[in-house]
Amino acid sequence: MEEYFGNELVKKFEEMMENNDEFYFDTEELEDIIVYYLELGDFNYADTAVNYGLKLHPNSLDIKIKKLEILLEWEDYNTAKELIDELKGSSMENTDFLVCYAKYYSNLGNPRKSIDICKKALELREEENFLHNFIADEYVNLGDPFNALKHYRKALKEDPTDDYALENCMICFSDLNKSDEAIAFLNEYLDEYAYSEIAWFEYGQFYFNRKNFEEAIKGYDYLLAINSSSVGVYANKAACYEALGDYKKAISVYEEMLELEYTKAFTFYKIGLCYKALRQPIVALNAFQKSLREDPQFYLAMMEQSYIYEEMGGMTEALHFAKEATHLNENNLDYQKRLAFLFIDAGKFEESLTCLKKLVDAEPSRFYNWYAYSEVLMLLGEYEEAILVLNKAVKTHHRAELYYQLSNCYFNLKNHEKGKEVLLQALELDPSLVSDMQKKYPFIKDEVKKAKARVKKKNSEG
Repeated sequence: MEEYFGNELVKKFEEMMENNDEFYFDTEELEDIIVYYLELGDFNYADTAVNYGLKLHPNSLDIKIKKLEILLEWEDYNTAKELIDELKGSSMENTDFLVCYAKYYSNLGNPRKSIDICKKALELREEENFLHNFIADEYVNLGDPFNALKHYRKALKEDPTDDYALENCMICFSDLNKSDEAIAFLNEYLDEYAYSEIAWFEYGQFYFNRKNFEEAIKGYDYLLAINSSSVGVYANKAACYEALGDYKKAISVYEEMLELEYTKAFTFYKIGLCYKALRQPIVALNAFQKSLREDPQFYLAMMEQSYIYEEMGGMTEALHFAKEATHLNENNLDYQKRLAFLFIDAGKFEESLTCLKKLVDAEPSRFYNWYAYSEVLMLLGEYEEAILVLNKAVKTHHRAELYYQLSNCYFNLKNHEKGKEVLLQALELDPSLVSDMQKKYPFIKDEVKKAKARVKKKNSEG
């Protein structure tokens, strides 16, 4: 009834504004209108109502406090400070004012001052649950989980159904590394409030994080007994079975989850991963295909199809799905590496260069990115380009393999002097690679004996 009355008041106020009329509202009615807009997050309309209220009731402390609330939302701290100074003398026994006053210092990054004001407000014995949460949040900002926990627990005592306080108690226990106290607190709470969904969820998460998956499943089962439509809980329960290696049970839970979901792509994907782990590639493939029917741009399912087709020898399909997945997630370097490999495997060397170029740009510190890039350039006969790439590579990676590649490029370009010089560097760095390098790069074969002789002579002279 109150909500209906509140809406009628708002309707009357809005009609008045639209028609440029002036109606009388008492201060309580105006407060209801202002609160309606504040809760809606419509601060412009709230401000309009405040200004109209102050026109009718210029000395109303309650309306002025609502004005202060709006100023804080707008982060207009200079005007807020002026209003605080004006109200301080008359409003230090007003909880709403003290909350705004505390919020002012909190927003300015002074949590200690904010806590002091909240503690003064607690003396008024109003809004104690809210104030204890406020104080606890400020202690969190100070990096003091010990005192934060004390006040979250007090907030929970004021309102045992306060999920925010309960969740934050568990976070503080975790920050304090007090796992025994945390589970004792939770069990004590559940003894009294056995139907608390948040408490059972926290129980499941507590054990999940400690890899006690059997106990975590118990917590999730209790929660599902209370509320069987908690979709996220099914996902957590299935993840426990996966961690235990019981993929059949995980699939069963995911299938229950499908009955409740509107968007099923991720769940079909997870089912596919479970079948993959069970070494049932055809059924896994079917699940990934269902995932893509639900969401044709779900690149995770695309890439998994690519892996399965590769396992089954379907390299054309493997390449197709890897291309699609990488196109949708171009910044994923693992995808770029896989696509480069599949292009090379298919003999599509030119296409692989785009991926390899991205890899050396994104990860210049990885030696094999440069090695593979220059190798493909040589396979394409792009020796001059390969030399440019290798000269960049050796600045970061003083590796023999790169010098062997570089010598091969120079010999192919008939620059024998440079080729010999670089081959000598390669042999000095790692002569044990020479046999493999001779097989890969026949051009250096004839030069190796001469170069080895030079190295030997140089060593004897030294």
